[in-house]
Amino acid sequence: MRNYEKEETALFYVGWALVFLCCCIWCLFQVVPPSFLMLFPSCMIRKIFGIYCPGCGGTRAVTAFLRGDFLTSFISHPLVLYTAVVGGWFLASQTIERISRHRLKTGMRYRDGYVWAALVILVINFLVKNLLLAVWGIDLLEGIRL
Repeated sequence: MRNYEKEETALFYVGWALVFLCCCIWCLFQVVPPSFLMLFPSCMIRKIFGIYCPGCGGTRAVTAFLRGDFLTSFISHPLVLYTAVVGGWFLASQTIERISRHRLKTGMRYRDGYVWAALVILVINFLVKNLLLAVWGIDLLEGIRL
């Protein structure tokens, strides 16, 4: 048994459940305008301290991604696009391997490096956005709509 076989199986099923959930939400957006997104409270760290928190821009990034506006999604929060690409490849390759009953060894394997890469993206995003805001007064999220 491989080191991460149980984790890969759990991630596979959770991933497909999240894809199903996202498809349901997308269908709901087609029927009901996503005006309820305006009900989300503003970031308290941004309000109190005047800086972005590590998660600031995540909701904008997801809605931009679902609209197909990948550049805006990346600018809002690059972790969303990273997660979609890495998670999408993981699900696609694992599905191919499982359908072939492991005859085609195409399945992407879980590595801690993917999590560390996500953490690095999160920290760099936090630092760059706050440096741009504090030093040059550039607010990257200011005109990006939900």
